Amino acid sequence: MKIAIFARDLDKRWHDRLCFIVNALSYRGAELIYYAPFHKWATEHHKLALPASGMFDSHETMHPDTDIFLCLGGDGTFLESLTFIRDKNIPVVGINFGHLGFLTSTDSEPNHYWIDRIVNKDYKVEKRSLLKIVSGNYINGLYPYALNEVSVQRQDPSMLSVKLTVDGTELPPYWSDGLVIATPTGSTAYSLSIGGPIMMPSSKAFIIAPIAPHNLNIRPLVVSDESIIEVTVTSRRSGAVLSLDNRSIIISSGDKFTVTKAEIDLNYISLTSNNFIEALKEKLFWGEDRRNS
Repeated sequence: MKIAIFARDLDKRWHDRLCFIVNALSYRGAELIYYAPFHKWATEHHKLALPASGMFDSHETMHPDTDIFLCLGGDGTFLESLTFIRDKNIPVVGINFGHLGFLTSTDSEPNHYWIDRIVNKDYKVEKRSLLKIVSGNYINGLYPYALNEVSVQRQDPSMLSVKLTVDGTELPPYWSDGLVIATPTGSTAYSLSIGGPIMMPSSKAFIIAPIAPHNLNIRPLVVSDESIIEVTVTSRRSGAVLSLDNRSIIISSGDKFTVTKAEIDLNYISLTSNNFIEALKEKLFWGEDRRNS
């Protein structure tokens, strides 16, 4: 089994856990390939001994026969996995070395149980929908897919006017600090923080949610994931920030783009049958009530 290991800088307090994971995988015969900047940081700067069979540093150098993409970190690290995997259909598993770690499948606590399950392919693969944007030349160089959300936000103190059409039907303009279009996976991320609903990952829908709306009679809207959403952003002074997950660029006032469901999915490795509900209970303290004890 070939496993790609992706991480950024890990705090020194995580080094023992990191070494435990890679040694346990190597002992079980896994062929480990690393994100090259991380391997260099770990071996040269921190003098860690990490058994390696190869390196990658972009989606072009990702080994095509990789069986699993293993993310070590938090949700931000997990989101970056999409830019390496792209259309290669490699399943992704996240090991939480961060704080909330909502997207991750398990904690980094040394444990042979989840390592054995990964090596033995004793897991469930969930198809997670992605968003895709199509626009003019201004997004050249920005990977046009997102796992959590596509968002536009004001660049200066002036509010934005965000005009939408959904399947050709025009909605009233959103006068706001911005707008989020989220997947079911992203319903527990930015969308949740601005009042959007929580959706089960298998839901066939997207969320449209304004950021600090100035017209208070406009609320988050759930639409079919087959919808074609056309967006026009206008600012009084400058442009706006267009973000796809944790990647962003500046766009000009009046720019337009279209958001649809992507033609590819992300293959998410779940290690339990009710991983999402367990994550709600553990990460968001879902249903915490003294009467439940």
